[in-house]
Amino acid sequence: MLLQEKETGALVEVLDVQVLTNPAEAEVPGQIQAGQEEQDAKSYGKDILIFPSGEDLPRCWVDADYRMK
Repeated sequence: MLLQEKETGALVEVLDVQVLTNPAEAEVPGQIQAGQEEQDAKSYGKDILIFPSGEDLPRCWVDADYRMK
């Protein structure tokens, strides 16, 4: 799944979708999609990622207590 960094607009390939949808996880492993060679994987905070369309990630993916509010 591809997401986008809010500040730079760079595309990030999410390497583990289960971690992405788990609200208890604050970071997700991914790779920047830049250039022709594979970039090294690193962790990205969910708070800096959005969908390429500009929409924020669903609250149930980022907030473990989303039902309490």
